[in-house]
Amino acid sequence: METNTETVLIVGATGNIGIAAILGALGSDRNVLAVVRDQHSMKKVLEHVSVGHDRITIVESDAVSDQGVQNIVAKVRAGSLPAFQHVFACVGGQYVQQNLINTTTEELQRFMRINFESNFYAYRATIPYLLEQKDRQCTWTTCTGSQGDIGDLALPAISQGAMFSMCYSACKALAGTNVRFNEIYLGRRVQVDSVAEQAGSTKSSTFGRVYTNILSRADVKSCRVRVENEADVDELKLERKA
Repeated sequence: METNTETVLIVGATGNIGIAAILGALGSDRNVLAVVRDQHSMKKVLEHVSVGHDRITIVESDAVSDQGVQNIVAKVRAGSLPAFQHVFACVGGQYVQQNLINTTTEELQRFMRINFESNFYAYRATIPYLLEQKDRQCTWTTCTGSQGDIGDLALPAISQGAMFSMCYSACKALAGTNVRFNEIYLGRRVQVDSVAEQAGSTKSSTFGRVYTNILSRADVKSCRVRVENEADVDELKLERKA
């Protein structure tokens, strides 16, 4: 791995969106520090990302824990992991049909912990580190889903509503800093390429281009970047939040 190249920390690297983020980061000629849960997850990353393995550092950590990403930042500060200048956080669970009335307290808490709290913990752990790099333009990106507006799947929708609010607050908080915060608002089904080819959905490699474009455009800051059609990954639709 080239040490003088910028690095993207990807939290939630194993999922469909995480794979897209890895491909998008590699497409921008940056290295990747990918957070995975275990060895099985590591194999999934290497299976679905067929290029650039020499530019990917994989680290095991529980991103759902409030200390998972914090421990990674500590290792970066100690020099045992590569320094990073960009973050893509996309931890999330399955989109399941669940009746609100029959939802247990434990189920509600689990959805919020995985779909919302994990991304909040990643933000809290990494933003101070990025802000310290005052002379460098850094980015922090996350991906939300239109289910938060549609509401067909209740628990995913509720967790996305919380993500919307977090993104709006972060856009305002970081507007005058060296960190470009952006929210990718996704209104399409994205799956890893081998699955998408069979299902007719959007490929992770295609969706990853929106992240490549966000990284390359310094004017994309404090924005919601809407992706509702595949053409939107190249022609960015920006909604400024601050």
